[in-house]
This record gives sequence, structure tokens and C-alpha cells, in this order.
Amino acid sequence: MAMAFDLRQLLESHRGQGYALHAKYLNPQLPRMLGALGLDTVYERAQGPWLWDAQGRRYLDFLAGFGVFGVGRNHPVVRRALAQALEAELADLIQFDCSLLAGLLAERLLARAPGMERVYLCNSGTEAVEAALKFARYATGRGRIVYCDHGFHGLTLGSLSVNGSPEFRRGFGPLLADASVPFGDLEALEAELARGDVAGFLVEPIQGKGVHVPPPGYLAGAQAAVHKAGALLICDEVQTGIGRTGRFFAYEHESVEPDLVTVAKALSGGFVPVGATLAKGWIFEKVYSSMDRVLVHDSTFGANAMAMVAGLATLEVMDDESLVERAEKVGAALMAGLQPMVDRYELLAEVRGRGLMIGLEFGRPQSLRLRGRWSMLQAARRGLFAQMVVVPLYRRHGILTQVAGDHMEVIKILPPLCIGEEEVDLFLSGFAAVMDEAHAGSGLMWDFGRTLIRHAITR
Repeated sequence: MAMAFDLRQLLESHRGQGYALHAKYLNPQLPRMLGALGLDTVYERAQGPWLWDAQGRRYLDFLAGFGVFGVGRNHPVVRRALAQALEAELADLIQFDCSLLAGLLAERLLARAPGMERVYLCNSGTEAVEAALKFARYATGRGRIVYCDHGFHGLTLGSLSVNGSPEFRRGFGPLLADASVPFGDLEALEAELARGDVAGFLVEPIQGKGVHVPPPGYLAGAQAAVHKAGALLICDEVQTGIGRTGRFFAYEHESVEPDLVTVAKALSGGFVPVGATLAKGWIFEKVYSSMDRVLVHDSTFGANAMAMVAGLATLEVMDDESLVERAEKVGAALMAGLQPMVDRYELLAEVRGRGLMIGLEFGRPQSLRLRGRWSMLQAARRGLFAQMVVVPLYRRHGILTQVAGDHMEVIKILPPLCIGEEEVDLFLSGFAAVMDEAHAGSGLMWDFGRTLIRHAITR
């Protein structure tokens, strides 16, 4: 008989080899990039908003796996639910049955989304977007999707076709014949809709790349324009949903009612990937119009038991710990601490966001002493100053953040929704210390900036 698989023994015997294995067998640029930035840490443990490395140093996670860990890492309720699912030895993925767990998750998602009536379950945010694109095209009989400049909706081919960031699209064409408009520009949207061939308008209520908040009334105006043109409003809530902005869905800030909504990331509880496309009932009735079309759009692993349990447990945690309300309250405290720093630090141009989705944008300073150094970085590559802030914030203060997009001088704050006063104070003091050093105009931070320039030129 073969020996039983022993995960602990496997991990122990290969401790510290992750970066070497990635360099040899996976994307070789990932360990190279992390090494260049000094972010090549070997993490051993995680709990709530905290990470620990192999030496026992603690790090405050203000990235949350790009929003995956809404309830925090290794939440005991979600862990217990998944353990119970394994112990139950459930009959799973039979394919020709109707899963109770899938029905329960759909019911509980729809209870939080008035106006939505049906759910398609899948494995990720990009899959949820793919479903929304297909459903909008079939339901309307039209072929084009309008999306926003700098929007991000995933990296599979359909989602890439509505990705407003050229660095992701380059070299993967030809893509679908969709059209982009500036985020927040209703006139540009109406001009595209006037062509009469638009199936839907796909928009993030707050753009993840850059953390751009739309002007007041934009989503409501977009909804009116889209429906007047016979098209559908598709809200991508993959990152903004599940409480991130202080509402369960970010579109609730404007009281709009989309036709399709995509969710993923935080719904997983940080354990098992799960995505969902919520829709008006009539859209499903068109797409799945007969028994012949029962599997016209489906996913083999889409409603697997572990993912459904993770989603159900996550929603319970969100309610029991009032994490939506907490995101609004703690986010307001974080914003209140950050906003005065715009006047205090000339390199900090703007603080913006909602709830616990906040962007810190840096800009050209006024003083001649700092302007020369800023211009040096900008000439090499836009975005280097933001990265120059990320690294000492991590190395010296143990706070993990990241830039909000390529060629952007913006850092995105995206912590777990479970953070409190301690974590807010640690971030504010750490960020202020880094900004103090940047404005001193000398020292290790600007030396690291010169290292980044060399890396940007030679990469």
C-alpha cells in the first residue's frame, strides 16, 4: 500500500523553496520582480489582517489578496464550515442533479440584491464577466459592449476585449469589436448608444485601477441612458462588492438597479474560488429558453460543494460581524486620518475612495528641491514614486500595499473588512513616516528610487 499523503511533511521538506520552484517551473518574472523590490518574503502563517514570515515578523495586510480576504485570512467560521463539508462526504459535481448548496447560495445572494432574480455560478471574476457579456448579447440580440477607459474586468479573451488597460491587451488581438468611453462621461456613453448596436454597458461602480470614484449621479444617468437605448447595465462588483465600499454592493450608493451584476473575490472567504453572475429573470428566460438550451452556458466546477459552503459561510460572517457597516465606519476613520496629509505633504495630491477601498495619488511637488527628483523618476517610468513608497512601507513598517495600476502614481488601500482602530493607527503612522522621509529629500528612500530607475531602464 502506498504511504498516505502528508502535507506537513511535504511543506517541511521543501521549506523556503517556493521562489526557486516558481523561477524554474512557473512565471519566471514573478520571483525576479519580487526580488528586485525586496518583497520576496517567505510567509508561514496568516490570521485576520496579519501575515507572519519565517522569522516570526508580523505584517499588516492592506492588500487582502486584491480584495479576496474580505472577512480576513483563515476565518474560523469559514474553516469550520469547510471541514464539516469534507467530513460529510457529500455527493458533489454529479452534473445531472440540482445541488441544494448552490440553491441556498443563490437564494442568499439574491436576498442582498433587490431586483435580481437569477444566479449563474462559476469559479472566478473573469468567468462571471464572460457570462454577463454572453447573456447581454443573447438577451438583446446585439453584438457590442461599451466599457470604460482604465477599467479592469479580467484577462480571458472576452473580458480582455472590455479591458480598458492597454498593457493587458497588447499582443493578444484581434479582440472583440467593443468600444471604450471615458469613465464618468455620460455624453460619450450616449454617443455610443446612439449607434443602436450596443448590448450592454459594463462598468465598475468604483474603478479598481487607480481607485477612481465616478461623479455623483453617473451610474444613475448611465442606467437611464442605457435603458432608453434598449441596452443593459452591467455592474462589475468583483472587487467592489461583498461590503468593500460600505454597502453590500457599491452600486447601492446611487440606488441604481443593474440588469446584470458580477461578483467573486471576497465571496470565496479566501479559500475556494467562487464567482457569480446575478441577472434579471427575463435575461435568464431568454438565454435558457428551452430544455435544448439547458447547458448552453455552464461550468463543470461552477457549483462545487466546497465553493458553495465557502460562499454561504462568508455571507454569514458578513452578517454576524456587521462587516458592511464596519467597512463604512473604519473606512471613514482611515479617510479622516489621511485627508489632512494632502495639505501636509506636497507629494500627496489626492486621497479618494469609499469604505475600505481608498486610493492615494501622488503628484508633482511645488518645491524646486523635490521637483527635480520627481522629474527624474517620471522620466524613467511613471509609477516609480508610488512603488518607492510601497517598498519602505513594507520593509520598515511591515505594511503590505501595492500600486493601483501600471504607470500610475497611485497606491490602493484594500485591507480586510475586519480591521479596527489598531490597524488604522499603524497604517497612518507608517505612511506618515514614509512621507516624512520622502519630503526630507535624502536618505535610503531616494537611493532606492535610483535603484528602481536602473531596473526600469534595464528590464
